[in-house]
Amino acid sequence: MGRQHRVKTTFLALAAALASAGAALALDPIRFSVAGEDRRLADSLRAASPLLEAERERVGDAQELFGAARAEYGRLIGVLYGAGHFSPRIRVLIDGREAGAIAPIDAPRRIDRIAVEVDPGPRFTFSETTIGPLAPGTELPADLQPGAIARSDLLRDGATAAVDGWREAGHARAATGAQDIVANHADSTLAARIAIVPGPPVTFGRFIVTGNEDVRLSRIRAIASFPEGEDFSHAAMERSAQRLRRTGAFQSVALSEGEALGPGDTLDVTTTLIEAPPRRIGAGAELDTQEGLRLTGFWLHRNLLGGAERLRLEAEIGSIGARGGGIDYRASARFSRPATFTPETTFFIDALAESVDTRDFYAQRASIDLGLEHIFTDTLSGEFALGYRHERLRDDAGRRTLSTLALPVSLTWDQRNDRLNPTSGFYLEGGVTPFLGLTGADSGGQVRLDARGYLGFGKDDRFVLAGRAQAGAVAGAALFRTPSSYLFYSGGGGTVRGQPFRSLGVTSPCPGGPPGCTVRSGGQGFAAVSGELRARVFDNISLVGFADAGYVSARAFSGASDWHAGAGLGLRYDTGIGPLRVDVAGPVRGATGDGLQLYIGIGQAF
Repeated sequence: MGRQHRVKTTFLALAAALASAGAALALDPIRFSVAGEDRRLADSLRAASPLLEAERERVGDAQELFGAARAEYGRLIGVLYGAGHFSPRIRVLIDGREAGAIAPIDAPRRIDRIAVEVDPGPRFTFSETTIGPLAPGTELPADLQPGAIARSDLLRDGATAAVDGWREAGHARAATGAQDIVANHADSTLAARIAIVPGPPVTFGRFIVTGNEDVRLSRIRAIASFPEGEDFSHAAMERSAQRLRRTGAFQSVALSEGEALGPGDTLDVTTTLIEAPPRRIGAGAELDTQEGLRLTGFWLHRNLLGGAERLRLEAEIGSIGARGGGIDYRASARFSRPATFTPETTFFIDALAESVDTRDFYAQRASIDLGLEHIFTDTLSGEFALGYRHERLRDDAGRRTLSTLALPVSLTWDQRNDRLNPTSGFYLEGGVTPFLGLTGADSGGQVRLDARGYLGFGKDDRFVLAGRAQAGAVAGAALFRTPSSYLFYSGGGGTVRGQPFRSLGVTSPCPGGPPGCTVRSGGQGFAAVSGELRARVFDNISLVGFADAGYVSARAFSGASDWHAGAGLGLRYDTGIGPLRVDVAGPVRGATGDGLQLYIGIGQAF
């Protein structure tokens, strides 16, 4: 009996499975029809359809299909209202029965045919759009006016803009009030009247901090610089949160308003913090057929002294296997302390030690800078520092030691829509570095500029034109009494691809040397231009065509000079943390190189 029972149970389970599979196989393709000629609307309706989504996912269970059918009405009505159709007719038929008329307890156990029929009806226009009162300076959507297509999202956006306007004016409890929205089906118009209730003017109350463990409360308050006692402003709240996020000490920063107003219409704000792991390490590699292999690594501490101070140590070995020169070594450290003097000002100390072995010279350098970085806006920042530079240099002109005091000042204006892979906007960085000669060096100054622009076109910015212009000059110092770190070369991945790294410099007579003695060095004048056409061929793969040119002169755009150019093709693979870049380029002008050059790295070339 036991065996017979097991056989019977197995047979019943198999029969149920076959019946379920039969039900799935019996379902015909869903018929989805939209009346009218508006293909864009039809595509939007299809994209929003729960039933078509279930069909794409090969859902065959009758209960799941019935649930999707009942959800079909609300999803499609939302799309239709959003497009200005307020008298649509929607039918969802399950084996000829209207899905909305089937009670859930009578849900079908088997479904063979499903049909969705949509008649959008006429498109409505606004006959009245009254939202108010409005705070001074509030701007409603431009299309929210009589005669425009009555899209429901315009009403939502208009009400949101009105409430946000009052909130920015200090009325934290502003909200929508009575709403009177009437559709006139006789003339296909929509009259909308939405009242806004501003509420009382509100000032900030207490700034309550939760979740911090290792970062001191006093430093959190100094960094956030929350405006307690001042008029409420959502933008001011976001600035405080952004200051905390910029430190990198916190994995999450969330500000929330109190549920009720306190005495005198004050509003407490609570910030909930989750601290990031204090330490981080990383490594990287780049390959260039001329410059060789470059290996980098870093160690970072995000909260060194308990006040969100950062210490970053970096090491680099470059020019491994390079065709000219020897191996380069570099070690650097940067300590930074946020909220020094002002909430937007960071104090930093930079230290550097390196040896550079090129075909033109061998140099040992050391430097230290003390400075301030200030955030003026979300897109504009600047740095000011006082630094000491020391360099021991050996080239064809002999050995010499040069040391200077420098005062570097720079500004960065970044309007790119995406820093890793921009498709629009621009980037400008400029700097001036006056320097005072101490040992073996003249006094003078260096000026440099880096400008980049991006223009996307085609559907979803499938194509991007990218351009870059660089320029630099040194004035006031003789060429051989200028530290090599201030001079300019051209060639390589950062200037002219297809030409060897630092292949274009200047050749000058040896200072005080015998007739015919020459020495090659960097120049005091420099300019470079680059252009790229980036084309996305798949979601995460792009092809790039590019051309670069560079110019170097002995003095600031005068004296002995030359220029060269290169061009090539590239491949980009989007990794989510920046595109993987592979470029192949060759020279098209100049005698500084021959053959193809290969460049591999992370991120766009510029």
